[in-house]
Amino acid sequence: MKLPMRKGFLVAFSLFAACASDDNKPLSWDEFSAQAYREPDTGLWIVNGDEPVLNDDEMRAMYSRYVDQFDSYSTTEQALIVHTSGGVDAKWSASQAQNLTYCIATTGAGAFTGTRYTAIKAALDGATADWEGVGNVNFVHSPTHDANCTTGNASVVFNVRQVNSGGQYLASAFFPNYPRASRELKVDQTSFGVITPWTLRGIMRHELGHTIGFRHEHTRPESGTCFEDSNWRALTTYDSASVMHYPQCNGTQSGDLVLTSRDASGASSLYP
Repeated sequence: MKLPMRKGFLVAFSLFAACASDDNKPLSWDEFSAQAYREPDTGLWIVNGDEPVLNDDEMRAMYSRYVDQFDSYSTTEQALIVHTSGGVDAKWSASQAQNLTYCIATTGAGAFTGTRYTAIKAALDGATADWEGVGNVNFVHSPTHDANCTTGNASVVFNVRQVNSGGQYLASAFFPNYPRASRELKVDQTSFGVITPWTLRGIMRHELGHTIGFRHEHTRPESGTCFEDSNWRALTTYDSASVMHYPQCNGTQSGDLVLTSRDASGASSLYP
């Protein structure tokens, strides 16, 4: 998640939600890839601010889709929107949606300690409750796995760890169709600083939206900017105030990142 143009918020959202070049032509590959961030420890590309791309082939494929879809972007009229892969919704099965287990790292390089552990646990408790209140999903913190909270732990659906992205994002998540090795919610240490008017709970609300399948709202034509791709299906009408909309991409939510009535409607539609 990458937020508006201000030191300390450029760490949150990313304008890799690829805009056109100045002459309204698609970005070149070099321009496109330059807007991404490549994590030195995992080798993963992070695009659209907080979405990991699993390998170089997928990155190239993403660029090809971007170019192919660019011309139709301004004329395609397609709010909360769900990510699709191969034309199929990326969502959890009804049974798995009721048991979205996770751990919060307390050991190793990605550990949360002291007040940061307390803060991230409280933020996740609140943010998961927010999504559980509007969709038929159930997140379960498994503290018994906190001491072994890595992508190699198949006893939980995903893990939460702290990172130092060098100011590239506040947090990064995943979609339900990702393999376990890539299902982790990464929280940059800058998220524990001053991020007003947003809160850590608000950042987690946005990221958890990705974990249950929701895309950035601003990739829709109605936003007029920050086009990513067309791999999504609309669940509601466009919502510029959605928790999944970046403020700098013509978003209208000026306070914390909270769920709107259309966010709630979309979540109940996907997870009735």
